[in-house]
Amino acid sequence: MDIRSLELFQHLASSLHFSKTAEALFVSPSTLSRVIQRLEEDCGTPLFVRDNRKVKLTAAGAKLLRFSQQTLSEWKKVKWELQQDHEQIQGELSLFCSVTASQSHLPQLLDSFRHQYPQVEIKLNTGDPALSASKVMKQEVDAAIAIHTPDFPSDLTFLPLGEVPLLLIASKETQITRLSQVDWREHSVILPDSGPSKRIVHHWFAEQGIRPRVYATVAGNEAIVSMVALGCGLGIVPEIVLDNSTISQRVNRIRLDDIEPYQIGLCCISKRQSEPAIQALFNC
Repeated sequence: MDIRSLELFQHLASSLHFSKTAEALFVSPSTLSRVIQRLEEDCGTPLFVRDNRKVKLTAAGAKLLRFSQQTLSEWKKVKWELQQDHEQIQGELSLFCSVTASQSHLPQLLDSFRHQYPQVEIKLNTGDPALSASKVMKQEVDAAIAIHTPDFPSDLTFLPLGEVPLLLIASKETQITRLSQVDWREHSVILPDSGPSKRIVHHWFAEQGIRPRVYATVAGNEAIVSMVALGCGLGIVPEIVLDNSTISQRVNRIRLDDIEPYQIGLCCISKRQSEPAIQALFNC
């Protein structure tokens, strides 16, 4: 059992997909299978139940995962300490954020960080912002730009970076530019089916006493912008999504003064905040 084997095992325990883990960690599927087989031989018990359609972690695998997370966390800490050279922070820092946040908030943050710590290698992963907290909790990344929610994990430290207002949008063809022009009996709505927007948008409609005519529920704010631009209905999306959308000129922006904004910020596991690179990032 070695560090690389634990890294491969931990990623597979999260993805539950041999091909995805092999591709993400730059090994062949056959190499990954051999590593897992050796781990199972070392442990004397199966770590995964697998068939042609799915992979599932066994109870023994869950125990090894806890050991792996603790071991790799300690290894990263020791590695950082060993890589100190005249107090210059070196090594690797992995971050996760949405594509939109990588354009709106990340550049300013990393410009300062890279200027102060040029020897730190940044590894950036992008994806669904709703996954940010879980990515950090599972230690798939060191830190993430996330949206704070009422159920935000208490084990994470959250450093606010600012608020992002949510706007009502309508296709240019509707000629709707003000909320007072909207007849909710006539206009359909594109709703988010998951993520922070779902709670906020549903709560806003409830507070307004509006029962929206739902045209569709979709995943992703970018998809809402696209469907609104096509004239499928109205939508509510974060302003930064529009600021970074290539089709934002095809919709009208309508301010909603009484809707809860996104609280966007940087997060990490509280127990890891003292690690040199993470601490340096938060200090920036």
